[in-house]
Amino acid sequence: MGPATTQRLGRADALFDEAFLKKLEYLHIVSRKVFSGRMRAERRSKKLGAGIEFADHRQYSAGDDIRYLDWNVYGRMGRLLLRLFEEEEDLSIYLLVDCSKSMAIGTPSKLDHARRIVAALAYLGLANLDRVSIVPFADELRPRMEPARGKGRIFKTLEFLRAVEPGGPTRIGPCLTRFVHQAKRRGLAVVISDFYDPVGWEEGLNALRHHGHETYAIQVYDEREANPALHGDLTLVDCETGETRDVTISRSLLASYREEYARYCAELEKFCASKGVPCFRAPTDLAFDELVLRVFRAGGFLA
Repeated sequence: MGPATTQRLGRADALFDEAFLKKLEYLHIVSRKVFSGRMRAERRSKKLGAGIEFADHRQYSAGDDIRYLDWNVYGRMGRLLLRLFEEEEDLSIYLLVDCSKSMAIGTPSKLDHARRIVAALAYLGLANLDRVSIVPFADELRPRMEPARGKGRIFKTLEFLRAVEPGGPTRIGPCLTRFVHQAKRRGLAVVISDFYDPVGWEEGLNALRHHGHETYAIQVYDEREANPALHGDLTLVDCETGETRDVTISRSLLASYREEYARYCAELEKFCASKGVPCFRAPTDLAFDELVLRVFRAGGFLA
């Protein structure tokens, strides 16, 4: 990203300003060491063809390309065997971002925080020439950004993310289940959400896993959700359903709430750990680049 382009975008957009774009380039520089060589070897497709790494032999059949005959084997054993190789394919990266009404909470909002995280992960994937798609969801799948590759597509990616607005209740299970039936290629699926689904998130994460996607979870939350500073008689309103409830906030009630919230988060982390799904917590007061660096250090997504 050149300075002129960075300045132009920074003046026009407070969400993805000049400082944000500079951090993207910094993260790209850090990630190049991770991507170089080792990642391509680890993420290479198991599809067999005329690739670059030997995989196996098979019996020669009439019509096969004789360029791939293993003459060393023929000399030793008198058998015509064809050399098979692994073909390297682009990695498909699916960034599934929750845009339900509950994501509008926080300062900055959880959705703004999620959009910056998505933009950073998208940029790193694009720069690595992987195929990146962004899939917003709430109670249903929203219009998605079709797969793109190459650093130059970051501008269209940011434009797409700017247009993502919060709305509707959270329905993780049905949305991710529908997604896996629409996705033509298996790949790396990162779910960025607050995971506030009253029905549960297990169905959705399991759907991704069972359909062969390498699955990651990033839980976005506002610290005031974990430790609310409330007291007295209040009417609480569910931001997604509009349901109201009159409550009297006492110290004991707040303590019980904090325990329940911690238990809920621990359940998500325990579930992910048991299924081999890397899980990262992303409070809105944590800089997006710091989160990405934590992911690097933990060995997820790019490592």
